[in-house]
Amino acid sequence: MSETSTDAKIVRMANQIATFFLSQPEDVRVDGVATHINKFWETRMRRRFFDLLREPEAGFLPLVVEASIKIKRPGDPDAGAVGVGQKAADGAPGGKGVIAGESLSEPSIPETTA
Repeated sequence: MSETSTDAKIVRMANQIATFFLSQPEDVRVDGVATHINKFWETRMRRRFFDLLREPEAGFLPLVVEASIKIKRPGDPDAGAVGVGQKAADGAPGGKGVIAGESLSEPSIPETTA
């Protein structure tokens, strides 16, 4: 990989996201990584992510590679992506829950009414 500091940051950030989701139940890991990247990474970051993904020595964790099929490619329809458009709203009522990036390991604090 012809590594620049930006490239190294993209790999590191993707791997940090995957490392967090490795602590979550197996059935939410892939969607969790993909949703986070779809929601919070701008188009240029995702474009470079896919360029780096083609480089065998880029250093992405296996979970990142697995999640890449559900990450929106810039310029492509959202069909296979998770956490974008209406899917994001449907999957996270009130903007809460695992699909919104909340951890299952942290207890939810019930809302109280005064």
